[in-house]
Amino acid sequence: MCKSISAALLPATLSFAVLASVAWGQDQQTSQPMPRMSGHDASDIKDMAGMDSESSAHAMRSMEGHHMDMGPHMKMTALRDPKPGDEERAHKVVEAARRVAEKYKDYHSALNDGFQIFLPNVPQKIYHFTNYRYAFEARETFNPEHPTSLLYEKRGDGYTLVGVMYTAPKRFNEDDLDQRIPLSVAQWHEHVNLCMAPNDRKQEALGPNPKFGFRGSISTQSECDANGGTFRPLIFNWMVHLYPLEKTEADIWNVSRGHDKDHAD
Repeated sequence: MCKSISAALLPATLSFAVLASVAWGQDQQTSQPMPRMSGHDASDIKDMAGMDSESSAHAMRSMEGHHMDMGPHMKMTALRDPKPGDEERAHKVVEAARRVAEKYKDYHSALNDGFQIFLPNVPQKIYHFTNYRYAFEARETFNPEHPTSLLYEKRGDGYTLVGVMYTAPKRFNEDDLDQRIPLSVAQWHEHVNLCMAPNDRKQEALGPNPKFGFRGSISTQSECDANGGTFRPLIFNWMVHLYPLEKTEADIWNVSRGHDKDHAD
């Protein structure tokens, strides 16, 4: 793997930022392919652009494959008591996701409809096929027929669809998320309290017992400053994974998928 990002890798790195939740917390609509970003959001991209493909893939796997081990870097909504209508609302989302899954079982169809693969040449547990247009749409409205990302497993020379990912803006509180998908059924998550490594220490985030990054031990501004890092109290947006081809509700909304021994790396 190359050790520094090239111009050709930049779109893939931006895709990483987008698939992780996209939208960059912006509240305004735009007719441009990418929205105007705040300084904070632009620095999120700068941190991602500072990683080579290997580092980017490792960070993505840390986010997607080790949620339950991320401790202070993972904020997850608590399950609420069921309210009347919750089950029906959640079922409608699942049914829409199943229609999406049926449409995109052939990954070529996803590519033809504007979904883009994040780092297809880097081995990953789950490959995200992300649709930028749907990602920006999710800033303002929720359409379960338009997931931000499709989740595929690599099988031979092709890909097998296993799930979808929906996103919501940073600005949302839990009541807002509950309006999209009931919190008595789904648990949304976001990535918080991250210390991004300084340029000369980025490789440390890839080793055992790292201080920096998505699996790092540093989770406070003061400790991050003392180690020369850049602290991010919140990075990316809210996201939720859904596995519509599963048979039971527990498996459909399984927040630990990919974290147990059956799905271990």
